[in-house]
Amino acid sequence: MHSGSKDYNIASGAITRDEGLRQYMVAVYRYMGLALFVTAIVAFFTSQSPALMAAIFGTPLQYLVMFAPLMLVIWLNSRLDNMSKSSAQLGLFAFSAIMGISLSSIFLVYTSISIARTFLVSASVFGVMSIYGHVTKRDLTSMGSFMIMGVWGILIAGIVNLFMQSPMIDFITSVFGVVIFTGLTAYDTQMIKDNYYYNNGSYGDGLHQVAINGALRLYLDFINLFISLLRLFGNRK
Repeated sequence: MHSGSKDYNIASGAITRDEGLRQYMVAVYRYMGLALFVTAIVAFFTSQSPALMAAIFGTPLQYLVMFAPLMLVIWLNSRLDNMSKSSAQLGLFAFSAIMGISLSSIFLVYTSISIARTFLVSASVFGVMSIYGHVTKRDLTSMGSFMIMGVWGILIAGIVNLFMQSPMIDFITSVFGVVIFTGLTAYDTQMIKDNYYYNNGSYGDGLHQVAINGALRLYLDFINLFISLLRLFGNRK
């Protein structure tokens, strides 16, 4: 009798955790989707204002716009866990808007059809790899560590190429970017899922902050995958 009750409690706990995981992952993807929407809207409408584009990308302000997202994401990563829900949401969407201003320049370089097509390809690749990261039983930690090292390599090469303006470096970093951020999508999804189980789903009021942190990681994977694919296959004006 006691054994049956124990088995029932274990099964009930597993069902509760699975439902909790579902709600947690839905929150992660919802925040990520909203952040991408903010970025897309801000990028598009900024690109539609010639005066604003000239003020940003025709002056030294362009360097501030380029590096502001990097500074803000570093700050967010260090503070998200200690923020309130509303502050974490505001931080995510503020970062998304600044990223949108930064990405508005792609409308000056690439055709709108090419941007839309690359977005759909990126979404497909991201979706497949995120599902893989969620369902696979393989531990992706070692792969993720290697990919994170690659991100630093791409970042350094990108900064150097701001001054060198080498098409070859741009091509190589774009190729590596596609490979690295495709792999990181799977790795980060698995880490986000494992983080839930590591904490036994006991986030309480902190669920949204943790979900926003996960959403930020996946958002960055998607944006960087999209940019890398656009540089490789986008049709320039």
